[in-house]
Amino acid sequence: MKQVIILFLGLIISVGLNAQSSDCKCCTDKNSEFDFWVGSWNVTNKKGDLAGTSVIEKIQDNCIISENWKSAKGTYTGMSSNFYNTKTDEWEQMWLDNQGGSLHLKGKRVGNQMILQTDEVLNKEGKTFVNRITWTANDDGTVSQLWEMITDGDITVAFNGLYKKVKY
Repeated sequence: MKQVIILFLGLIISVGLNAQSSDCKCCTDKNSEFDFWVGSWNVTNKKGDLAGTSVIEKIQDNCIISENWKSAKGTYTGMSSNFYNTKTDEWEQMWLDNQGGSLHLKGKRVGNQMILQTDEVLNKEGKTFVNRITWTANDDGTVSQLWEMITDGDITVAFNGLYKKVKY
């Protein structure tokens, strides 16, 4: 009986060690750089009015950060998939919404900010145009989001919001 118990304990320890050393491809420091944005959030605009809610979670074995957005009035919804691309050493976001809109952003974390932007394209007037979105991890646990549209160096703010965690 003593040998059976020792064998059983050895098996449990072996299984535990194997589970801890599993080959998680997306369990790296780089893959965790955007984790500050993960959570359930109420999002307010610059005036402090509720702009919407967002649920952001890690899925697909920690390889994708999935965002689900719903405006305060519920008429505008969207989702994004965010991931660290090991081939380009950049973060990417694919945004799709219920209005047929989409954005493909790329960039990096710099300090406490994730800064992503679209490739340069020409707008209807033939001017160079990019969207840049910056998420800032604030010391109080909130996240600021600044979405800028940049046309030939001129910056227009499309959205300036503050994410506050929903308390259950």
